[in-house]
Amino acid sequence: MQSSERTFGTERGRVGVLLIHGLCGSPGEIRFVANGLVREGYEVVTPTLAGHGGSEADLVATTWQDWYASAEKGLEELHATCDTVIVGGLSTGAVLSLMLAARHPDKVQGVALYSPTLWLSGRQVPWYVPLFRLIDSKKVANLFRFPVPVHVGIKDQRIRDFIRSAMASGGGTKAAQVSTPGGAVLERRRLADVVIRELDAVTQPVLIVHARDDDYAGLDNATYLQRKIAGPVDLVVLDDSFHMVTIDRERHTVLARTAAFVARIAGAVAGRRDDASVENACAELVQSAA
Repeated sequence: MQSSERTFGTERGRVGVLLIHGLCGSPGEIRFVANGLVREGYEVVTPTLAGHGGSEADLVATTWQDWYASAEKGLEELHATCDTVIVGGLSTGAVLSLMLAARHPDKVQGVALYSPTLWLSGRQVPWYVPLFRLIDSKKVANLFRFPVPVHVGIKDQRIRDFIRSAMASGGGTKAAQVSTPGGAVLERRRLADVVIRELDAVTQPVLIVHARDDDYAGLDNATYLQRKIAGPVDLVVLDDSFHMVTIDRERHTVLARTAAFVARIAGAVAGRRDDASVENACAELVQSAA
């Protein structure tokens, strides 16, 4: 069943952040960043994408449109109570964030991308990835399996062991314990293909955090986005992490850069709002004096 976690800050509840987990993942992947932003006073929503958190059959039955609907619902939830909304996500969640920004420019003021994955190009991807790119049938795609990378996308051994233990005990999507069905990977590719065509509609400020040694989605994903996104892009390259930057060794850096980015966006929006209020007040004075 689709669900979302919502936590509230105490100082700036009118600023909201939507954080979206990755393919076969769960909100736990981004909880460290989410909790840190809550401590800064922001309202945070971390939805569980459709088909995730249950069986492999649940995952295979969904499409990227279902995942997007889950993310869009989270955006609407935040927009109902917040004047400023920043959307962000890890891996496939980052790609969904870009789609939200492109399609809802009036509701999204900034975008934070962690290890954005448009294509698989890291050293741990299976040898048959080039062949898989030729497949466009979900039935055929499901004949393929994409094993979890040897390092689970995490450089820190202690954290890696903890995640493996959680996976073995059933945490997250059960289908992710051993491998990801090819049908889900195909849906991720279809999502990326659509988003690539919409990048010129992303005019909001964007923060990209990507590991130089990402073992799943190479740094070429981030540099491509830096070139193609229409809005201003700040690229942060990490040197001591793998794919799961939100929980790996440099997670504190990820949080700090995200918090600074959110504060900058919130300040800019508040400044524009104050300028508009002054202009309206001046206009009212002119009208009353006439």
